[in-house]
Amino acid sequence: MGIILGDNQYGKAENRLVRIYRDSPRHEIHDVNVSTALRGDFAAAHLRGDQGNVLPTDTQKQTAYSFAKERGLTSIESYGLELARHFVDTVAPVDAARVEIEEFAWQRVLVDGAEHDHTWVRKGQEVRTASVTVEGRGDEQRTWITGGLKDLVILKSTGSEFHGFHEDSYTLLRPTTDRVMATSLVAKWRFTTTEADWNEVYEGVKAILVKQFAVVHSLALQQTLYEMGKAVLEAYDFIAEVRLSAPNKHHFLYDLSPFGVANDNEVFHADDRPYGLIQASVTRDDAPDPGPAWRQYTGLV
Repeated sequence: MGIILGDNQYGKAENRLVRIYRDSPRHEIHDVNVSTALRGDFAAAHLRGDQGNVLPTDTQKQTAYSFAKERGLTSIESYGLELARHFVDTVAPVDAARVEIEEFAWQRVLVDGAEHDHTWVRKGQEVRTASVTVEGRGDEQRTWITGGLKDLVILKSTGSEFHGFHEDSYTLLRPTTDRVMATSLVAKWRFTTTEADWNEVYEGVKAILVKQFAVVHSLALQQTLYEMGKAVLEAYDFIAEVRLSAPNKHHFLYDLSPFGVANDNEVFHADDRPYGLIQASVTRDDAPDPGPAWRQYTGLV
């Protein structure tokens, strides 16, 4: 039985980078976490310790910081595309590059009722994400761009049911027609274009996801996720699929009867674990698919 080297990649993870635009008295800030990963002909490094084809991870870090100035950082999708194309187009041993980015939002401080030009506080509602994967060169080059968000904590106090589920001898959960539904949403959406108003699309997709969570009378979290993804695809014809992951942040009605106190769906115990984890993808049936191997590499899992 032979032993061979399997799939491999390497890169520089979690480069914390802040880009401040000072072109006018009103400054702009972009606070990101950038990770790069390269694939290509790196077998010699693994098998013989030969680093001849290896672009150092420190070089990847330096490139990420310099590109924030050279190419700009106004949207994480366009910035990631510049980085990924650079590694593939200029480093001969590199066949494919993937760039993952998280963006941390800041909100301007109000001074005497007006927004301050150069002072912010961290705005922690959610973290914006993107990944860009570029493979090959020239006319054969393929590109996948995904936008996304994570840690979007959202809750509705009614309009959610859960009943009619399969039961067996171990089932203790009681059916309900009125429950609190809450989650910390993770969403990714795959583009079929490499040119878009990335910031506008992000805000639009987020607004759609939040609206659908609110207005869909939910018989199951699964149903809500499908309606959220469906609404995004209906709004943007250049998005091929939406992938959603929703841990169920359970809120259990607390028993106040030992104290002679009625609890009419008003006081809950918020339980963070264990939790149900509901995941779904909503896809156009005619959208080109990157394939199972590339799903994992491009983050579409």
